[in-house]
Amino acid sequence: MPPKRTSTSAAPAMTQAAIRQLITDGIAAALEAQAATMANADNPNRNTEPREIPVAKRGNYKEFISCQPFYFNGTKGAVRPIRWFEQTESVFSRSNYADENRVTFATGTLTNDALSWWNAYAQPIKIEQANRIT
Repeated sequence: MPPKRTSTSAAPAMTQAAIRQLITDGIAAALEAQAATMANADNPNRNTEPREIPVAKRGNYKEFISCQPFYFNGTKGAVRPIRWFEQTESVFSRSNYADENRVTFATGTLTNDALSWWNAYAQPIKIEQANRIT
């Protein structure tokens, strides 16, 4: 077995505090460089426009159906209504429809037993009140 090498340099060991300071200094320098780059008027990545806040649109049923949501007939066990619910929520999140239209549009995809259930639920409280459910 060859003999172990020993270092002849007298370099001091780095402490945790020194390592943290190096990291902090590096991050600060990178943030300053990024800020300078973004402040450059010639930067094509710079967004000078104010941010737009998405507004829920009223939308219509025809647009909703064009997104091809699942139709649900009330059978096929527990998995099918879960998938119907997830698919319908996915269409709503992509299309940004107003909350007041969601129940109306979603119940428009019910058929057979599911539609009979909805009608039996909505009839005593009136359809207008039922459609206001969130």
